[in-house]
Amino acid sequence: MTTGLHPGGQPQDPRPTGNQALPRQERVGHGAPHADNRTRSAVITARAAASFDPVGRSVATARSFVRDTLQGWGFADIVDDAVVLTSELVTNAVVHAGTSADVLCLRSDEGVRIEVADRYPEREIPLQATAVNMGSPDREGGRGLQLCAALAGRWGVDYSPTHKQVWFHLDLPDRPVGTRTAGPALPADLLPLADGRVRVAVIQIDRVGAISAWNEDAEDLFGYAAEQVIGKPLTDLAAWPHTPGTSTGIVEALQLSRWEGTYGLRGASGRVIPVYASHLRVRDTGGEPSTVCLLVRDHERAVLQTPLRASATDTTTSSEGQATDPFEVFIGSPAPDDLDGLLQRTVERARDMLDGDSAFLLLATDDETELEVRASTGLPSARQRFARVPVEAGPGRYGSARMPAVHEDLTVVPGAVPLLAGTGMRSVVTVPLKVEGRLTGSLGVAAEGPARYSNEEALRLQFAADRIALAVESARLGELERLRRGSLSFLVEASDLLAGTLDRDQTLALMAQMTVPTLATWCAVYTIADQASDPYLSYVLHEDEERIDGLKALLSKIAPPDPVPTPGARVWAAPGEAAHQAALRTSMRSLGLGEPASVTSRIGTTLATAAAVGGETVVLPLVARNRVIGMLTLGKPSDEHFRQEILELAEDLSRRAALALDNARLYSERTAISQSLQRSLLPPDLPHIDGVEVEVIYRAAGEGNEVGGDFYDLFPIRDGVYGFAIGDVCGTGPEAAAVTGLARHALRLLAREGFGGPAVLERLNSAILDEGARSRFLTLLYGELWPQEDGSAMLKVVCAGHPLPLRLRQDGTVEAAAEPQPLLGVMEDLELYEQTITLDPGDVLLCVTDGVTERREGTRMLGDDGLTDVLTTCTGLTAGAVAARVMRAVERFASDAPSDDMAILAMRVPGLQRD
Repeated sequence: MTTGLHPGGQPQDPRPTGNQALPRQERVGHGAPHADNRTRSAVITARAAASFDPVGRSVATARSFVRDTLQGWGFADIVDDAVVLTSELVTNAVVHAGTSADVLCLRSDEGVRIEVADRYPEREIPLQATAVNMGSPDREGGRGLQLCAALAGRWGVDYSPTHKQVWFHLDLPDRPVGTRTAGPALPADLLPLADGRVRVAVIQIDRVGAISAWNEDAEDLFGYAAEQVIGKPLTDLAAWPHTPGTSTGIVEALQLSRWEGTYGLRGASGRVIPVYASHLRVRDTGGEPSTVCLLVRDHERAVLQTPLRASATDTTTSSEGQATDPFEVFIGSPAPDDLDGLLQRTVERARDMLDGDSAFLLLATDDETELEVRASTGLPSARQRFARVPVEAGPGRYGSARMPAVHEDLTVVPGAVPLLAGTGMRSVVTVPLKVEGRLTGSLGVAAEGPARYSNEEALRLQFAADRIALAVESARLGELERLRRGSLSFLVEASDLLAGTLDRDQTLALMAQMTVPTLATWCAVYTIADQASDPYLSYVLHEDEERIDGLKALLSKIAPPDPVPTPGARVWAAPGEAAHQAALRTSMRSLGLGEPASVTSRIGTTLATAAAVGGETVVLPLVARNRVIGMLTLGKPSDEHFRQEILELAEDLSRRAALALDNARLYSERTAISQSLQRSLLPPDLPHIDGVEVEVIYRAAGEGNEVGGDFYDLFPIRDGVYGFAIGDVCGTGPEAAAVTGLARHALRLLAREGFGGPAVLERLNSAILDEGARSRFLTLLYGELWPQEDGSAMLKVVCAGHPLPLRLRQDGTVEAAAEPQPLLGVMEDLELYEQTITLDPGDVLLCVTDGVTERREGTRMLGDDGLTDVLTTCTGLTAGAVAARVMRAVERFASDAPSDDMAILAMRVPGLQRD
């Protein structure tokens, strides 16, 4: 940067003169074509010029140049407007146009003219007769002309073959001669009212808050002699009704470097005397701090109160006489519709206004115990966004949040503003955002150099904060309302999805898919089988599918988080540290330096995977029925933080997901137990019988049931003799299955003990009746099968209340093969008999349960006749083909799923082989 300062004389154009040409066209603001001539004809009393390289740092340097120049000329009243306009125009030149910028400041008796020129004349030239579209103020660039139109008295654009120049003129405010600032002259009756003699009490408070000095005016005001109060704490006298608009206590106010406000002191008479106080913190030559307090009666506050300093942008009317909103003057018009846009523009305006290197804005949480970073400029925003610092107590507290504060050097007071730790910023001014006395946020501007700010800058920044506090709070509440509504909708949908499945794997997948990318960038679910088991990595999901394998490899190489049942999210640093080590090893390998000695892990991951896991990682316990059954882990990419609202929503989701996961576990366990018990009720593989084909088809009603009230069995009794049975217990489900197990095992045991068919069924009937209230009646077809040497088969059957077996002969005729007898489980004394049947070669014996014959479609029922018709078509088919055709006919008879158990047992004697 090159600068030149010339007091008096004609202005020297800092631009090159080799190809100088007359301006081709000029656009002048406020519709005053002759305004430029009037400005140029004024007497120039001083000028300053500087050139700036096309780098981003030049914008801050240009602001400092203009501020120092105008303050040196004594034009502090227009410094803010000049700095804002210069910042926008230089940004357009060095950042957007990509050329160097020349800044020229001209002082005249009418005001100040500032010209900013760049070397990009090829950009679009606005036509004189055409309205210029200046673009949206929400864009990153292009706001310079809009600000010129809003803030400058006159402005214009000049073009030449080598330069484009934007200039603006700021008029000096009218003020009495000989003063920098002065209040208006008022009639005597409008002056502040005071006693005949104004008394200013001077009180000095030592390090511990005790009174160490008490002057005569203090004795007159409060009625205490000095010896009565010296050594006593000021808090003994103070009736501190928290200063309106703050929640600062007197102890805190006495520790501030400077403070003004109202409180009350209790006089010797016992009455509370309202006073206006100005506090100044000082130290003596020995370094001992104390606070000097100047106090007057509250109605005489004009003696001490610092006059409000309004900048040039504080005017309530524009040059055309139209009312101007102070908020719009600071933030720009139109204001952004969204909260993030409003906050971002606020920090940019605040930075420019105070010529800072960075600015930040924090919003208070709902309970006002913490501040959350929501916008910043000049800082690593990705690292800082949504970071939180406590307000009141604890290490790293943001103690200056409730009052304006100026820190001249953060290296002297490290940790005073935790947000700026490690950023290189040394001086900072912070002011609170308050609405109706509540702390809603904090606005700060920082600079890299020390001692850049004073109480004057704090006052100006506080004015700006007051302008935007209500708008920010309104936008924040609107955002919170939208987040809460979205959270409720999200939780309702999540509950519906989780309640819609009892499959464990599907529940895990739903948990991850609901969190990514809505709540986090990646998610991992750890499960714990039992109290003695370690957490197991069960599911991993990343919003970028290509990162899932690398993320899973990274997490599998580090120890899982501890299964702590404490509710809420806790930070888990292990993934970030592992990602850092992996990135370090990969980087060193790429440089050919090998692996450092301290890195011994073999985590196969890439730099991209490390970046994806390098942000904040939190763990939420999955607690169901007072037991930790797993952990839900959520992560962000490098240097990102979670919002508190997101963590609270994730905690709600984790509670629902834990219960759903535990329900799925219980269902899986009970299903496995049920299926194991049901399989124990089914007979083992059917025995092979020489000379007889046997086929069984079994269907249990109800989802997940393998055994119901219907059952079948075929088993060897002794050599050459086989027992078979098909039965139907009243009802379905587990209760019927219990009787099924009793019947099947009793039949095998009794038959192998040598009992005949009637004796077997009579003893089974007694066993069923012994079950008492649990007993159920049972229909049963039981028989014994003797294959014969001539190729036929002899059967002895007892049909106890069961659908009669059907015999299909080779000629296609179908007939009942037994007579009906009483069912079991109803009467104690049964007289049953067995019937003998001979199956000739080619004959088929079909046995079914009533689930087959009672198959319904509306008012129609398949019935015995329908089953006979189907069997008639099965002549010449094998036993397997006969059973399959019958089942197919039953299924096609009705469109609804079967509501009753079904069993089909088909036995066929093959025909004789002919040569």
